[in-house]
Amino acid sequence: MIGVLLVDDHPVVRTGYRRLLEQAGDIDVAEAGDGNEAYSAFLTRRPDVLVTDLSMTPCGGLELMRRVLIRAPDARILVFTMHDSALLVRRALEGGARGFLTKASAPERLIHAIRVLHAGERFLGPELPQALLQPETYGEAERVAALSAREFEIFRMLAEGRTPAECASLLNLSPKTVANHQTTIKDKLNVSTTAALVHLAIRQRVIAAVQI
Repeated sequence: MIGVLLVDDHPVVRTGYRRLLEQAGDIDVAEAGDGNEAYSAFLTRRPDVLVTDLSMTPCGGLELMRRVLIRAPDARILVFTMHDSALLVRRALEGGARGFLTKASAPERLIHAIRVLHAGERFLGPELPQALLQPETYGEAERVAALSAREFEIFRMLAEGRTPAECASLLNLSPKTVANHQTTIKDKLNVSTTAALVHLAIRQRVIAAVQI
């Protein structure tokens, strides 16, 4: 059996995909609703494949990956998300993910991706644009890619409309630390207002336009 830890902050989504995976016959599934819960579950269960979304609080998928790979550098991680921007795919793969699949793909493809990772290979969903295989050349994308994992998480949360105080509470950081990160993020991205930060996030498809 292939042990899988499925991480998503939507219970209905987890339940649906868990049923799909268990029907495959060779996959045993455990669930987690956020990055913190998933990290504890990973250390306890040591799954063969970790399947995680990216947009979760208080600990997102990128931060979960970072923490897991510190403890288990050979962890097989499949990012399974609704987002398909070149920036996020690149950040995920450079961050240690061995596969990337969007939720727009056929359900059976998730089973296939898990089996591919379990076999020690890498997987990139065929539904992803071919441009994702090419390096980004735009200065704006490069600036976003230069953010640290923590800065990127705060950037995404601010772009989604959360206040610095909410970010601090969700990430268990002090308001001063978040304020310092916010200043650094704006400097790195070369934006001076929150509105400009949000529009940059939309252009780079870090968030969807409907979120503002």
